Amino acid sequence: MSGAADPDGTAGERRARRPVLPAVGISCYVLAVIAGMYLLEDEVGAALQTLLFIVHGFLLMALIEKLGATESSPGAALFVVLASVMCVYVAAGARDDLTLQQRGNRVTATVVKEWLDPAQGRKARDHNYELEHQDGTSVPGSALKSMSDSYDVGQTVTVIEDPEGELRPQTPGQADATGDLVGAGAFGLAALCAVAWMAWRGSDTAKRRDAREPTARLRKAYQAVTRNHTTPVQQEENLRQALRTCPSDRRGYIKANPEDYPDVSHRRAARIAWEMGLRAEAAGNRGSWRFAETVVEEVPHS
Repeated sequence: MSGAADPDGTAGERRARRPVLPAVGISCYVLAVIAGMYLLEDEVGAALQTLLFIVHGFLLMALIEKLGATESSPGAALFVVLASVMCVYVAAGARDDLTLQQRGNRVTATVVKEWLDPAQGRKARDHNYELEHQDGTSVPGSALKSMSDSYDVGQTVTVIEDPEGELRPQTPGQADATGDLVGAGAFGLAALCAVAWMAWRGSDTAKRRDAREPTARLRKAYQAVTRNHTTPVQQEENLRQALRTCPSDRRGYIKANPEDYPDVSHRRAARIAWEMGLRAEAAGNRGSWRFAETVVEEVPHS
């Protein structure tokens, strides 16, 4: 039946072994969010933008978990969200520069007034310059800004002005959008690389888990040699009993021998341990199953 339960999580394991299509889908989703937030950047306030990015982070974490690297999904999702925020922020700056270049006029103006931004803690104070045309009319837009004391009152400077007055005037060097475009592309690429890295980690975790799982033929051979003909239900109950009674080692792990539970997969054992308040360790087991309240890398159990 198509709606049958999947207690061992075989569907999730198949996704983890073949992560290319899910990773491509997640990458397309990340790019769509970046493009959407870029278009909405001037339409919505900062509070709504922050809320949308928080929702995006939770959705992204759920999607990355499907790639198989469950323990690393929160950190990866946070990195992708931060990279997306920076991509949108830098791209918005590049958009203003490109707009100014396209519709702006290059003029020679005179500095008629100079002042510093108000002091805000240790933040550097930008220099502001009020500009006038040669005929005495004001240059449209806000004051020209500079991080250093570049001009004096009475000095002439070549700037690109916005005839509509929506953008502040900038010098030709300030209006160059090349650096912003490269920066936005770098942040977007970093977000996509994080998704690809998580897909590789999920696939690698699934492969290592498969390498530790005994095959059906080995399980039958083990049953014939040891005459262990317990049913899967009995083996699960034996595992529960072992987790309740076996002492932990000096590192806090409870160890179990997978050969004592030939019909129980590692993923199913992780689920049983999770029901008892423990987690299954995915790394460094060396032929044993290890369970503890806190692990380095958890075996997925859902």
